Amino acid sequence: MFVPDRSFIYALLTKGRPSPFFIVVSAVIFCTVNGLFQGSYMLFCAQYDEAWLTDIRLILGLTLFFLGMAINIHSDHILRNLRQTGEVVYKIPRGGLFEYVSGANFFGEIIEWFGYAIATWSLPAFSFAFFTMCSIGPRAFHHHRFYLQKFEDYPRARKALIPFII
Repeated sequence: MFVPDRSFIYALLTKGRPSPFFIVVSAVIFCTVNGLFQGSYMLFCAQYDEAWLTDIRLILGLTLFFLGMAINIHSDHILRNLRQTGEVVYKIPRGGLFEYVSGANFFGEIIEWFGYAIATWSLPAFSFAFFTMCSIGPRAFHHHRFYLQKFEDYPRARKALIPFII
């Protein structure tokens, strides 16, 4: 469900500047390799019995995954609607978790993939969640610093990535 949203729906609904070709190709390569790792593990290595359906790791992981997905989709909706078609000016995101952090979409995605890692309890999934945190976490701090420098009226109480913490 998330992959079609991120890969197709979000891309088609985005307003403003198009993504650079190199970034698109890099994302396709990364997602393909990651999909091969995740799929290979799930097909050839993972073994879940019936007891797994009531295991706290699966229940907690799925809860976090869907919570993160909801945060991510809602945050993307807010970001998409900041601009009119063709407009490239920067605006302050407001609403949802953007009231607490500059990178609400990044926070949602990190929560989502750590939820997946807990639900599958697999090394490839934890590796992906960790890589996601290491690659988009710094982007949240960069965006936060940018907003603070660009907008005098940017909410100073907002954190960069984790509500009330950092």
